[in-house]
Order: sequence, then C-alpha cells, then structure tokens
Amino acid sequence: MNIRIFWLVLIFTFSINYIWSQNNVTLNGVISDIESSETLIGVNILFPELKTGATTNEYGFYSITLPEGTYKIVISYLGYSEVSETITLSENLTKNFALAESVESLNEIVIKEDVEKLNIRKPQMSLNAMSASTIKEIPVVFGEADVIKSITLLPGVTTAGEGASGFNVRGGAADQNLILLDEATIYNSSHLFGFFSVFNPDAIKDLKLYKGGIPARYGGRVSSVLDIYQKEGNKNKFHMNGGIGLISSRLLAEGPINKGRGSFLLGGRATYAHLFLPLFDLDNKAYFYDLNTKISYKLNDNNNIYLSGYFGRDVLSFSDSFENTYGNTVLNFRWNHLFSDKIFSNLSLIYSDYYYGLDLNFIGFNWDSGIRNFNVKYDFKHYVNNNITLQYGLNSIYHKFNPGEIKPSSEESGINPDKLIDKYAFENALYLDVEQKLSDRIQLSYGLRYSSFLRLGQDELNTYANNEPVVFNQELQIYEKAEPIGVENYKRSKVLKSFGNFEPRLAIAYQLQSNSSLKASYNRLSQYLHLLSNTSSPTPLDIWTPSGNYVDPQILDQVALGYFRNFKNDIFSLELETFYKTIKNRIDYIDGADLIANDAIEQVILTGEARAYGLEILFRKNTGRFKGWIAYTLSKSEQRTPGRTANEPGINNGQWYKTAYDKTHDVSITSSYDFSDKWRFNANFILQTGQPVTYPNAQYEYNGISIPNYGLRNEFRLPTYNRLDISATYTPKPNKTSGWQGEWVFGIYNVYNRYNAASITFSENRDTGVNEATRLSIFGIVPSVTYNFKF
Repeated sequence: MNIRIFWLVLIFTFSINYIWSQNNVTLNGVISDIESSETLIGVNILFPELKTGATTNEYGFYSITLPEGTYKIVISYLGYSEVSETITLSENLTKNFALAESVESLNEIVIKEDVEKLNIRKPQMSLNAMSASTIKEIPVVFGEADVIKSITLLPGVTTAGEGASGFNVRGGAADQNLILLDEATIYNSSHLFGFFSVFNPDAIKDLKLYKGGIPARYGGRVSSVLDIYQKEGNKNKFHMNGGIGLISSRLLAEGPINKGRGSFLLGGRATYAHLFLPLFDLDNKAYFYDLNTKISYKLNDNNNIYLSGYFGRDVLSFSDSFENTYGNTVLNFRWNHLFSDKIFSNLSLIYSDYYYGLDLNFIGFNWDSGIRNFNVKYDFKHYVNNNITLQYGLNSIYHKFNPGEIKPSSEESGINPDKLIDKYAFENALYLDVEQKLSDRIQLSYGLRYSSFLRLGQDELNTYANNEPVVFNQELQIYEKAEPIGVENYKRSKVLKSFGNFEPRLAIAYQLQSNSSLKASYNRLSQYLHLLSNTSSPTPLDIWTPSGNYVDPQILDQVALGYFRNFKNDIFSLELETFYKTIKNRIDYIDGADLIANDAIEQVILTGEARAYGLEILFRKNTGRFKGWIAYTLSKSEQRTPGRTANEPGINNGQWYKTAYDKTHDVSITSSYDFSDKWRFNANFILQTGQPVTYPNAQYEYNGISIPNYGLRNEFRLPTYNRLDISATYTPKPNKTSGWQGEWVFGIYNVYNRYNAASITFSENRDTGVNEATRLSIFGIVPSVTYNFKF
C-alpha cells in the first residue's frame, strides 16, 4: 500500500505538465568549455527581465520553460567570461553555449551587471561546493593538493586529527558520510591512514558536500553526502598535466577519441618515498598508487554514454614479515538519454569493492576481508515548467560482506584455514524530489524517499536465550557476551529481516531582498550499514556490517535554519546556519569489546542514541586580488546508551557523553593573494577544541604494580589544536597559453612547528614505577616543493 501511494503521488505530479499554458515554449541545451568541450555543472542561465533562470545538471544539460517573447539571456559561471545575448522564443528551441575561461586583470575589478543570483533564491541549504582550482591552492602536508583536507576548512567539517582517516560532519561519525565518485560508493576515502585522500585533484570536475537539507535522491547515510564527479576529458585536443613533488607525483592525460564527440581521461598518482629507505638501512615500505579512468562518447543529440573507473591501493610492509594492502575499486557505466526537451534521464550500472588484506609471514597466515556491491540506478529530471522541476528514480544495491578469511601463507604454516561467515543484503529505494517556485519570494524543495533493506540468508546464525546476545553480569556489574543456544542455517534466498522507512525531505527559501534570504530545512535519513570501529578514526581493518536480527538501522532527523546574504555585487557573501539532529539506534561497544575477527559481533554491541547541534558561520570574499573565507563552528556532539532494564546501568551509567568527534569550537581562515602575474600566496590557519579522550582519574597498586583506573568515557580532552600553513606559487610564464606551461609551488605546513597531540597514552616508567603521560605528535614543521606542468 505504501508503494502504491508513492507512485500515485508521482503520477499526479506528472499531470501538472498537461495543464501548463500552451503559450509557453521550452529552451534547452548543453553548456560546455569552449576549449575542451567539457560540460559544465551548475552554470547559471539567467533572464533578468523575468527574474528567473535555471542551472545545468551534472551533465551540463539545462531546460527552462518561458512565455513566448524576446529576452536578454545571461550565462554566468565562476572562472569563465560571462555570455550575454538577446534571444527570441517563438517555439521550442535547443541552444548550446560554449564558455571561455576568463582572464582577470589585476589592475582593476570589473563589477558585473547586477543580476539576481540563484544561490540566494534556491531552497537548497547546508551545501558547500568547491572547485578543483580552489583545492589546489590550499597548503597541505607534503605539498599534495587534497580534497578531504580542503573540505575540513569549511564550517561543520572536522577530522579526528593529523594522520586520521575520514572526516566528520556536524558531529557525525566518519562512517555516516556517503562518499560518491561518479555515483559509485567509496568506502575508504584515505591513503596512508589519512595523510592523503583517494581523490586526484587533476581528475576532479565538480565537488559538492551536503551537510543537511539533503535531497531525496541521496540516501543510505545519516550525516552527509560528498558527491564528486570526474572530468570527462578534452574532446578537441590532446593534453597532459601533472606534478612532481618530494614524495609523490601525478600525471593525467586526456584527449579526443572522435574529435568533438568522444574523449578519454587517464590519470595516475604514486608515492615513492619508500624508495629512499634502503639508503638508511630500512627494509620497510609505505606507499600508495591509484588510477582514474573515464571514457565519454556522444552517440547523437539525445544519447551519451560514459564508462568511468577508479582503482587504488595502499601498501605498508615491515621487512618480509608483515604486509598490509587495502584499497577501493569502482566501475560505472552510464547512459544519458533525452526523452524530450523537458525530460533528462541517466541509467547507471555500478560496481564497487573495498578490499583489505594482511600478510603475516612471521606467523604464517594471510587475512582477507572487504565489502562488495552491485548497484543499478535509474534517475530522471523533469523540467515540468518554469515553476516546477521534478527528479525521481529508483536504486537497487546488492551487498556482499566478507568479514574475514584466514589462509596459511605456506605449506609449512601451522595455521588452519578459517572463514568468518559472509553476509548478504539488498538495499532498495524509490524517490521523488520537487523544486517549486510559489512566488517571487518563496521557493520550496520537497521530496520523499522510500528505502527498504532485506537481510538475506547466511550459512550460520547464532540464536540466544531471550534473543539477547549481550547479558549483564549483576555480580560484577559488567556486560558480557551471551553464550549461543543454537545455530541456524539459511538459504541465500531467505529474508532474515526486512526494514522499510519513509524519508521525507523539505526545504524552503524566503527572499528578504534581492541579495538576502532566510532558509529552513528538515530531512529524515536511514542508514542500514554500520562500520565496526571502536577507535576515534576509522582504520583499514574496520569491518562493515549490515542491519539485521540484532542490529537496527540508524534513523536521523535533522532541522536547520539559515540566513544568507551577498554584499557589494557578490564580492562578499555570508552564510549563517544553525542545526539540530538526533540519531536513533546508534551502536556502542561494551567495555573490552574485541571487534577483530569476531564472527558474532552482536555479542559486544549495544544500541543507543546520538544528538548534535550547533551554529555555523561562513564569510567569504569572492573576487579581487585578495580572496578567501573565515569559517567558524560552535557545536556539541553527544551519545547515550541507557540500560535495557532498570537493573542495568548501560554505558557510562546511561548518561550523555561527548563523542570522539565533538569539537566545541572550530575556526578556519583560508586566504589567497595574487601579488602579481607570476606570484600567488596562500595561507590557512586552524584552531580547534581538542578531541575528547578518556584518561585515568586514579591509580592503585597491586603486587607492586601501578594500575590506572579510567573514568567516564570521553570525560577529558586533548590540548587545543592549532596550525598555520603557507604556500607560494610561482609561474615563470603566466601569459603562455600553449605548449609547455609550468609552475612551482613552495609550501610550509605547520609554520611555527607546533607539536599538536594526536594522542596521549599512559604507561609505567621503568625507572620510577610511576605511570606517566606520553604525548604522540604526527607532524612538526614540514616544508614542501612541487612542480606542476601541463601541455
């Protein structure tokens, strides 16, 4: 019945198209780069007289329905010269535009025509977009431009610290972020345990981070969506670009397959610092390599196909005794089809795999684990009329979870092979998104997603007394694993547990003036996958597990309210947002939980709830020689796991406690200064409240040994984190636009050499026998130099 209601709403919305006045015509087309024919995402198509407009979608397509007449059309896009012309609309028209990159004069600032900007009027909020050029200007450790490090300079986004994997959004855990590369899921976004991200900045075309107000087309995670699209490649000319750094290099090639119709892109990165270790008598290795590929081809005016992929691996080894290998593999085939001048569709067939391998030759075994899925998506965008735009579609994902398998590494090994039980699941969704203009001042975005999750049969499944895999020992006052009372086997076609959730989404924008607006949003999301990790930062060894008999899906409800304003013809902009969110069924771990190679993970977890709330401020200077932004976040993130009965204390006595990613204050200042045609300077400063930790609050002696006694969870904090980074970019021949073009990037990470604490551990001093605190710092000052080139 619920599915029927969903489709009835969809069919009813379609009918709006037929009552639209016949005195209107539709203008549509594709907007691309004039040099490469690369389609451009998010281009503004504006009609000043009508005070309306549209934007291009992820494939550069736009469509807008207007009354018949003659109008001025303005095409604007950041970093490109504005196009303005007069157009007569008397019938449906397809018109493509090609934009040229702008060459700005440093001696003057050109104030563009005061055209109403869509970012003020559109209801989408809690969204941050960042270009590849901005990412490359931000100073980072080792001089390697980094997507993840760049987005942590935005309000509401943090990491667990230096050398930590993943990122946290609005007090959420790293596993609550949906990370997409060309629509394919990336399960681990980091290389070398967080020192680099898996995204090659040379291959990136567009990046959007949704922190709230998440459209219904996205689902499966409850904290954020990081949506990244790769470049398509140059359809007109062959080009190469890359960079050579102190410890890593990259190279990207792109060019036409059939000039003007098809293109290819091939990019690779690798580190090579380990090659110098033998000079110091070290037989260790720590490196990564990755490969980005994409092929695009225009079959005709109504059909385009794309084949894109990513492959990455990290390798960490110590002599011949230990080797750790992990990484992502994704492959995506997409077909764009234009049914009419108003209906755009995209069909995607996606394969995604995350692999983790461990070879322990000194013990004599190999360990493999990972998660693999196959995804079918069919999405439509329907430009009904000038006031209503629909997006709708369906999504089905088949998951296979490999918790781990042990194999002997040689015939002489004494290790017996063992396999943890594989798990399987189907995740499905239907969605409808509507963008509607109610008046000149009010715009709405609303939608509904229905998601379902089917936990499928597996070879062995424990059963427990009273269906409780965790029991509470009243005598010792601790939680313990319950002993199974039986084991059941199920065929793969058997549905062990099913879940279904409606996920409504709503956002509204009220335009106060032409340059300011108020926005509000609400969204509900469901997450059926859980990352099993009891560390503050995810590690490659962490295992994903599906919801099922003993683990319920996480359910988020989030509300946000914001004020947005542009100043002085968009030279300055201000974004101010406040948010509050709650999460049901957030898992936590009993004291002493062992998550590694655990075939009955339900025995060490309990279910609780989480909440986070805060205030975010982002002030930008968008144009001129001096550009940048100031981001500030004031927030709180807490978790609680109460007892299941009145006789149980729960975790932390059932009280709220700070999550490991709670940061009360977070300040980031990012700046760029164009000193001359040849020199550009960049800097960023970060100041954060220290990460919550659990310290001993007392110690006692037993048989002459000092033993620490730990207090409540995350009761204390690491010292305040702060850092200043700077860089200078030198372009010897800035006016050269063809042939070999190069630039030097000189950087200093952590200028004043502050040793920020990544952790503080307590151990016994062998000389005095007293427990002492030891601070671990990852980086001090790190200089870097990189040579970037293109031809």
